[in-house]
Amino acid sequence: MQTKRTIFSNRVLPYVLLAPQLAITLIFFIWPAFQAFRQSFLREDPFGMKTTFVWFSNYTRLFENADYLNALWVTLIFAVSVTALSMSLSLLFAVCVNRVLRSGRFYTTLLVWPYAVAPAAAGLLWWFMFNPSIGILPYGLRYFGYDWNYRLHEGDAMVLIVVASAWKQISYNFLFFVAGLQSVPQSVIEAAAIDGAGPFKRFWTVIFPLLSPTTFFLAVINITYALFDTFPIVDSTTSGGPSQSTNTLVYKVYADGFVGLNLGPSAAQSVVLMLIVIALTVVQFRWIENKVQY
Repeated sequence: MQTKRTIFSNRVLPYVLLAPQLAITLIFFIWPAFQAFRQSFLREDPFGMKTTFVWFSNYTRLFENADYLNALWVTLIFAVSVTALSMSLSLLFAVCVNRVLRSGRFYTTLLVWPYAVAPAAAGLLWWFMFNPSIGILPYGLRYFGYDWNYRLHEGDAMVLIVVASAWKQISYNFLFFVAGLQSVPQSVIEAAAIDGAGPFKRFWTVIFPLLSPTTFFLAVINITYALFDTFPIVDSTTSGGPSQSTNTLVYKVYADGFVGLNLGPSAAQSVVLMLIVIALTVVQFRWIENKVQY
């Protein structure tokens, strides 16, 4: 197999083409991460009048804080729930759309629209529907004898942010699952059908294993999404309540740093959150990827 190589006559041109992306990465990612790491070793006055180097004091106090340990547990439940719900529903929708031949594009367009909605707007949408005073869903649940109130019940609040976050991510997962299903060779499915495998068995023994690269990629993306990009949804719906039952790690960084002006511990929390994401990604690529069939 012959590979094609692009040769630039000007040696400076490749660096000029890379410069905009490198500048964006340096200004908006590398530099803020370095500042957060530096600030995590400091105790600072909110107005910048006094700064004290405290070594690892912010980190040790962090893991002795019951509220932070609670945020770790809440984030674990939230991330697993959002990933499982969004990926399972998007796979179900992708399988259904893949069976529809003529109107598949129409259904695909409808299911992709939610991804264009801003996270804060998605949170407000579900806040209105789940609002115990004016929401239509609590009104319907009262007929079944359930008093829905996310302001008082911790479980209801968690369900609210999980559903809102998963709904926002379903469209993204759906596109990749549809593409993966369409790339599965039809001859392999027909061979399994000739061997006597039913639709359910064909899916779990033939189709789903061939989707393992897509599933693995989406698992990494969805966990990262649940840890970082769901802040606007939590902020616009529950604001971490009630009783910090929906206070995720990324929201606690905001609450302590921007609201409470506790800059050092807030920076330490952001560093820990970054390390958690890096560790999860390494674990996924090191062990889980071994079961992926490319």
